[in-house]
Amino acid sequence: MPIGIVESLDHEARGIARQEGKAIFIDGALPGEKVEYASFRRKPNYELAHLVAVMRQSSARVEPRCVHFNICGGCAMQHMEPSAQLAAKQRVLEDSLWHIGRVRPATILPPIQGEAWGYRHRARLGVRCVPSKGGMLIGFHEKRSSYIADIHSCAVLPPHVSALLMPLRELIGGLSIAERLPQIELAVGEHCTALVLRILQPLKPADEQRIRAFADRHDVVFYLQPKGPDTAFRFYPLPGPRLSYTLPEYDLELDFRPTDFTQVNHAVNRLLVRRAMYLLDPQPGERIADMFCGLGNFTLPIARLGANVVGIEGSPGLVQRGRESAAANGLSERVDYGVANLFECTEASLAALGRFDKMLIDPPREGAIELVKALGDDAPRRIVYVSCNPATLARDTAVLVTVKGYRLVSAGAINMFPHTAHVESIAVFERP
Repeated sequence: MPIGIVESLDHEARGIARQEGKAIFIDGALPGEKVEYASFRRKPNYELAHLVAVMRQSSARVEPRCVHFNICGGCAMQHMEPSAQLAAKQRVLEDSLWHIGRVRPATILPPIQGEAWGYRHRARLGVRCVPSKGGMLIGFHEKRSSYIADIHSCAVLPPHVSALLMPLRELIGGLSIAERLPQIELAVGEHCTALVLRILQPLKPADEQRIRAFADRHDVVFYLQPKGPDTAFRFYPLPGPRLSYTLPEYDLELDFRPTDFTQVNHAVNRLLVRRAMYLLDPQPGERIADMFCGLGNFTLPIARLGANVVGIEGSPGLVQRGRESAAANGLSERVDYGVANLFECTEASLAALGRFDKMLIDPPREGAIELVKALGDDAPRRIVYVSCNPATLARDTAVLVTVKGYRLVSAGAINMFPHTAHVESIAVFERP
C-alpha cells in the first residue's frame, strides 16, 4: 500500500497528499498525518483514495461520536476536533478569496460557531425499502452512493428527532404506499416539529389513521406533498401550533412553511444575524436593500433597527410570507418587498429600485454575479455579503474590488454545518 504525508484538506474535507506531483485526495485523512491509503480512482493529474491506516496521527483527530460515521454521508468531519474544523473552513475561505478572487481581506473576522451536536433543524431524509437490510430504511445517503444508509440514530439531528428514526421506519413500512414514498422532509420550529411526506400516490384511509396516531403519540405535525414543494399541505393535526422561528434579540418571530428555505442551525443563525447587523450598522432614515431576502431573515432585523428596507426575492411565495411576517411584527411601514429574478439583474433593473445607502446580499450557492455586475456609479457605500459558497463569493469579490471600486474590509467563516465540509461566510465591502 502507498504511504503519503497529508498537507491540507480540500473543499470536501478530504486530506491532500502528493506523490510525484500528483494530488491524492484521501477520505478521512487529516493534515499532518502520515497515512497508508488505497486509491479507487486514478486520473492523470489526481487520484481518489480510501484511508487504510494512520501511521502518524494528527492532534486534531478525535473519535467520531456517531456510530454510523463511516457509512453515512451526512457528515464528513466528525473525526476532526470542532475548533480544527472551523480553522480548516477559515482556510478554505481565505484560499478561495486569494486563488479565485486574487483578494485578501484587510481584517479576518472572528469565526461564528455554536453547538456541534443536535443542531440540524432542517433535513431531507431518503426513504427506501431494502429487504436485505431488514426492510424500510430512513436516513441520509451513504458516502459516495445513492443508497440510503442504515442508521438508527443521528447525532446532528435534535435528540427528539433522532429518536423518531426507528418509529418512522415502522410507520412508513406499514403504509400501503411504502414504496411510493421516497423522502421525508424535516422542519423543526419554535413550537412544533413538522414532517413532510413526499407521496407519489394517494394515501388510503388506513394509512391516514396510522399517520394520525403516530402524530398524536410523538407530538409531531404531518404535511403531505403530492408534487413539487409548493404542493405541501398540512395534513394532521390541522389546528395546533404554528411553524416558526424566532430572533429574540430583535423581538421577531417568522412563520414559514416546512418546504421554505430557512437556515438549518437556529442558534448559529441568531449569531449570524447579530454579526450582519453589527457590520451593516442600519441607521434610522437609511434606505437599505436586502437582496435574495427570502422570508426576511435579515430584512426584519434591519427594519427593527430603524432603517427602511427593500427586500427582493425571486419566489412570490416567500415574498408573501415575508410581508405577512412584517405585518405580524409591526414593521410593514418600514419594509417593502418585491419579486425579481436577481440572476437576470441588469443595471437598468437595479437602478429602477432607487438609490440605497447600504446593501445586504445573501444568495444561494450560485452567488450574485449579475447583481454585482449591475451596480452603478451610485451603488451603496457598504455591502455585507453572506455566502454559502466560498468559490462564488470569491468570484463576485473580484468584480466588486477590481471593477466596482470596493475594498474588501473583512471576512470570516461561519460554522453553520458542524462536521460537514460546508463553508458559510460573511464579508464586508466598502467604497469611498
